[in-house]
Parts: sequence; C-alpha cells; structure tokens
Amino acid sequence: MRPRKKDRHLPAKVYEKHGAFYYVHQNKWERLGSTLEEALEAYAKKVQPKSPGGMPKLIDDVLKDISPKLAANTVLQYTACAVRLKDILAEFEPREVMPKHVAAIKTSFAATPNMGNRHLSFLRTVFSKALEWQIVDSNPCLGIRPHSEKRRQRYVTDEEFLAICAAASENMRVIFHMAYLTAQRIGDVLTIRLADITDEGIAFKQQKTGKQLIVAMTPDLADVIARAKALPRAARGLTLFTTKRTCTPVNYSTVKQQFRIACQRAGVKDATLHDLRAKSITDAKRQGHNPQLLAGHTDPRMTDRYIRNREIDVATGPTLTRKKADKKQKDAG
Repeated sequence: MRPRKKDRHLPAKVYEKHGAFYYVHQNKWERLGSTLEEALEAYAKKVQPKSPGGMPKLIDDVLKDISPKLAANTVLQYTACAVRLKDILAEFEPREVMPKHVAAIKTSFAATPNMGNRHLSFLRTVFSKALEWQIVDSNPCLGIRPHSEKRRQRYVTDEEFLAICAAASENMRVIFHMAYLTAQRIGDVLTIRLADITDEGIAFKQQKTGKQLIVAMTPDLADVIARAKALPRAARGLTLFTTKRTCTPVNYSTVKQQFRIACQRAGVKDATLHDLRAKSITDAKRQGHNPQLLAGHTDPRMTDRYIRNREIDVATGPTLTRKKADKKQKDAG
C-alpha cells in the first residue's frame, strides 16, 4: 500500500470528499459521516474485530446462565423468544444493536402486544447481562416502553368450572381443584412436595417471586390431597402430583393442554388455565377472605389486576328525603 500524500491524520482507507468522510474498499465508497468525529466512530465500529457468534451466541449464553434460576414455564417462554430474536438479530454484533433497532422489534409485534412484551423483557435481560459481562457499554432496551396490554376480563363461573372438571380425568381434576383452592400459579401447584403438607396447611415458596406463604388447611383442601394420594401410581414420588408410570412431577404443558381439551368437551369458550388463579382470588374476596395474602402479592395493585375487571360493583343511590317529596306532592295537588 502506497503511503498517503495528504490527509495523513485519517485512518487507512478513509478519505474526505465534498465535505464528508468515506471508507473506500475495492473502489466502493461508503459514507461514514459529515464530521471527523462521526467518521472515526463509524470507522471504529466497522473495523473492530467481530465477536464469535455475535448476538445469537450472546442470547444463548444469557439463556443458559439465567435458566437455572427461573420457573420451568418462564424458561419455555424465554426459549421461544430466544429463537425469534436470534433470527431477527442474526447479523448484529451486541455493540451494534441500538435503541432504534429495539424500537423496530417492538413495532413488529404491534398486533400481538403481550408476546411483544415478553420478547422485549427477555431482550432487556440479555443486555443487562451483556452490560454486566462488559460486552456492551449500555442497554439499548432502556427507554423503550412496553406495549399497553389489554387486561383479561374473563371470569370462569362456578357452573363452567364444574363442567370443565367433570370433562377432565381424575388425574387432572385434582390438579384443577388444587389450583383453585390455593390460588397459586400452576407451576407452584405442580411442585407441591409431600413434605410441604402439614395439618396447618400447604407451604409454598413461589417460584416467580420467592414469596413464602402457607395456605391454611380446609376440609376441601384435605379432600383434594387425599384424592391425589389415592390415585394409582407405580410408586410414590416426592411430589403430590406425579405421572402414573414414571412418578415424576406432572409437566406444565401437559396440564395446559388437558385443560384446553376439557374446556372443549365441556363447551366452555375463551377460558385458560391461568383463569383459575383469577377465579380463586376473586371468589376469596367475595367470601370475605384476604385476596392479597392468598395471592402472595406485596403490592395490592397487583391483586386488583386479578379482581377489578372480573367482578361488577353494585352501587346504591341516595335515599329520597320523604318530607321534601311529600311537600312537593301537596303543592302539586
């Protein structure tokens, strides 16, 4: 390569022309910027060594790192998000991802805001780890607000719940009953250990929040526990709910699928497994119990998200003052 005769302050292959700076390679001129500062920044990004694997590798590394600390259902959701994000960001290096790229990802999920927010949440976690590992200097997800999600208003009536349970097998029925009676997330219900059950009640440590609570023993709860223990099994496992042959904890996906099948058989539409938690919390409030304590929420507003749109307030108007009404009637007569 011949030495420069001018512009010796510029990096190799960078030239100034018509008030702008360009990167020239194989007779192709690529504009870097209109100022020297912009040009040098763009040049540094262009020539910096590429990290092996780029964004796809970072996403895989983060998912592997955080998975042991997450609930099984969360891992499934994040794994699905990882597949989609690796495809979207396949050509990106971590340092090349900017807020405008994250905003574009958000926009692409406009038709499915709930799903979009899960992808944004996972991507935010990916870059938080990348920042901690000193792979990037900032988190491009910060400042990108999530989609506004429409709150689910579906309330499963008593008649619908009875019909769903009647259409399910006894193996699933006891799980549905336990989910309703305890108001716990299905992942926490499926991991109830026999050691967690005492005369006082069932001890839970919520996988999502780490919150510890005991759901007090009741006749209904004792009945469901007895029915679950009486189910035929090849051997007794450590958890209350186990598969028939392997005696391992029941899989979340299986329960979700069986609930959907039971709803179809019962003719119940637009009901999901998660609606059982909402029904339980709502019914507990109606029966005079503390719904926030049962749900394990530290913030009462979170409990309200389950209740507010699932029950209709009955308002009472003022009482008509009889003396004034009687006087008006006399005057009119």
